[in-house]
Amino acid sequence: MMKLKTVLLCIAAVTVSACDQKPQQQAAPPPPPVTVAQPIQKTVTEWDEYTGRFDAVDFVEVRARISGVLNEVRFRDGDTVKKGDLLFVIDPRPFERVLDREKANLVSAQVRAEFTAKDVERARPLLKNSTISEQVFDQRVQAQREAESAVRSAEASVRSAELDVEFTRITAPISGRISRKLVTEGNYVTGGSGTGTLLTTIVSLDPIYFYFDVSENDYLKYTRLDQMGTRPSSRTTANPVTLALGDETNFPHEGKMDFVDNRLDTASGTLRGRAVFENKNGLFQPGLFARARLIGSGEYKAVMLPEQAIATDQSNRIAYVVAEDGTVAAKQLTLGPVIDGLRVIRSGLEPTDWVVVNGVQRARAGSKVNAQRSTLDASGKLAASQ
Repeated sequence: MMKLKTVLLCIAAVTVSACDQKPQQQAAPPPPPVTVAQPIQKTVTEWDEYTGRFDAVDFVEVRARISGVLNEVRFRDGDTVKKGDLLFVIDPRPFERVLDREKANLVSAQVRAEFTAKDVERARPLLKNSTISEQVFDQRVQAQREAESAVRSAEASVRSAELDVEFTRITAPISGRISRKLVTEGNYVTGGSGTGTLLTTIVSLDPIYFYFDVSENDYLKYTRLDQMGTRPSSRTTANPVTLALGDETNFPHEGKMDFVDNRLDTASGTLRGRAVFENKNGLFQPGLFARARLIGSGEYKAVMLPEQAIATDQSNRIAYVVAEDGTVAAKQLTLGPVIDGLRVIRSGLEPTDWVVVNGVQRARAGSKVNAQRSTLDASGKLAASQ
């Protein structure tokens, strides 16, 4: 019983001692550390990006110009051919026989013309002596003219027959890459102007065209820039164009504007443009997809930030700016394009602002931070702290 009373007295003493002590206040956490830097100012030129496809400068359908049996194919499917290379041979024998006949007809016409010419010369003194009448002399002159006309007709027939013989050997009209043969040896092909049998096709490779479409707004922008003298029109100036293929992230290929169409497409509201590129190594092929960048502005001095310094507030893009006393303020930004890895800030930021570039997630508008000042190099990376 005495032990129980002693325990209860100890508990009561501890409780009274605890009640007499005042609660201690927790210390406020220190401001979070962030790194701040002033925006980069750089003279830049904007580039607009478009998608499009390559197309050949020259495209030829190789067709038969005479009818006959196809004897030979002198190329391998997909070969690169040069202008003048022999591609097909049509059986020339029927046309050679026709040529031989026309040459014989020419000789006959020439003999007849020579005879009539001598006949006229013999008749001239007879006409002066009134041995023959003028009517007879005129008949001999008429016969001479008819014979001379027959010679010219025979000569034309010979040239036509020679042309048919020449057409039995079909050569490449341009240099480029040839498609597959569409007709095999032994088949009868039909000749004709535009209706002859299609034998194959050839596309040129170097140089090569790149076609793309620009919107109405872009067309208006380019027109107004040209009128202000800021950027020349691609109609009159070969503005530079850079290009990236489907497996490339940068734009390493350089070309130039070559053509702008004379009207906008009313269905799509776009205007067709064309650039030309060298293709000495044959990398570009007609029909290949690519992305192109066209110069979209004149040179101007831009305020720029790295992407990690730009935060999102609902639908707005903002940057956190730190005052001298460490207070954070949020500034709403109007963004431009990305150039050389940096985002152009069209409005909302001053070149003298100290912007949070590292630790953006720790910054809150109205709160204070422990700002460590630094600088950004030309690529947007942090340099030595100040």
